[in-house]
Amino acid sequence: MEENNLQCSSVVDGNFEEVPRETAIQFKPPLYRQRYQFVKNLVDQHEPKKVADLGCGDTSLLRLLKVNPCIELLVGVDINEDKLRWRGDSLAPFMGDFLKPRDLNLTITLYHGSVVERDSRLLGFDLITCIELIEHLDSGDLARFPEVVFGYLSPSMIVISTPNSEFNPLFPSVTLRDSDHKFEWTRMEFQTWALYVANRYDYSVEFTGVGEPPAGAENVGYCTQIGIFHKNGGKATEACVSEQHDQHVYKARQGLTMLPRLVLIFHPQAVLLPHLPKMLRLQVFTTSYPSLQQERFFKLVLVNEVSQQVESLRVSHLPRRKEQDGERGDKPKDIGGSKAPVPCFGPVFTEVEKAKIENSPKPFCVGDKFFVPLQRLLAYPRLNRLCANEEMMRSVIADSIPLSSDGSAVVADLCNYFDEQFEF
Repeated sequence: MEENNLQCSSVVDGNFEEVPRETAIQFKPPLYRQRYQFVKNLVDQHEPKKVADLGCGDTSLLRLLKVNPCIELLVGVDINEDKLRWRGDSLAPFMGDFLKPRDLNLTITLYHGSVVERDSRLLGFDLITCIELIEHLDSGDLARFPEVVFGYLSPSMIVISTPNSEFNPLFPSVTLRDSDHKFEWTRMEFQTWALYVANRYDYSVEFTGVGEPPAGAENVGYCTQIGIFHKNGGKATEACVSEQHDQHVYKARQGLTMLPRLVLIFHPQAVLLPHLPKMLRLQVFTTSYPSLQQERFFKLVLVNEVSQQVESLRVSHLPRRKEQDGERGDKPKDIGGSKAPVPCFGPVFTEVEKAKIENSPKPFCVGDKFFVPLQRLLAYPRLNRLCANEEMMRSVIADSIPLSSDGSAVVADLCNYFDEQFEF
């Protein structure tokens, strides 16, 4: 954090109205990034599967959280439909997400509605975040907020951040940090409210914050105060959730799934065609990410990994084969050597991984054919992570990669045109 001669409008989140130039506090990284990173660190620590951000605004926090491998459902709710309309597409998967699918499924959904309305689609969540939200609520909505979020939705964890008004005197000519704020609490006011809510709805709460004060002003506390609420007894049981009647009050936002992004990339005018599948005309903005839990993407990844490993082994054995004076025969010939070959630009194996590879069945040749046993392939960490056993690998790759007659090995030509061109 530094003190600079800046206009107050640039100090905290860019929300201030301009005031005369005075010495102001500048946070590095910016305060909003510190808040989002705080949430991300919590997600890394607790690994929730279902996360909702109430008052998601421009979806910046959702975009940061969607890279977490543990999250399978990510939901944003906001009263501002325009922001949802223009920011939703930034949450859709890009080409890189298809080339390297996630391990777990991920669905991202945006809802338009008020955070003080009950909607059963947000029941059973592991984490609900309310970042710089409650200070925008009027007294009526603030009174209903705990009833809905803590009482009805009752997630395992809730994170609430709000401005610390004790910090405000350090800013030049600032009473409230945003013209839409209905109030800004001192630490005592926030903690009194939070403790009352936690006690009423059976939560525990701990307090912290982001945005440290400058030297000499430590007594004012963090610029942003944060309450972390944990449900006593852990996650709400499925039985409790199932007892709730379906109640969908959030307005649906018209949107397209991830598929039109690909259509637009390859066929810019394709979306104008009348025969688009009805499944693309969704009532709620939802984006689904490709993952290894989806059969088609799992197969693509596995076939690609097997092909790359077989090619790496084949190329590494060509010089050794050449030294054998072109000898050919029907008898299988072990050409695996005593050590597992490691490609020049390939992964670096641990000693345990090397031993596992060396002790697996070695590649061999029959005539001009190169055979790599499936057990050998399964010894490599990346393939072992994808496949549990030989039978699983065989069933997935059988119609895409040539196998030996008994299905125990991948078969490839020992030499090809490119080998001759580059004189292997």
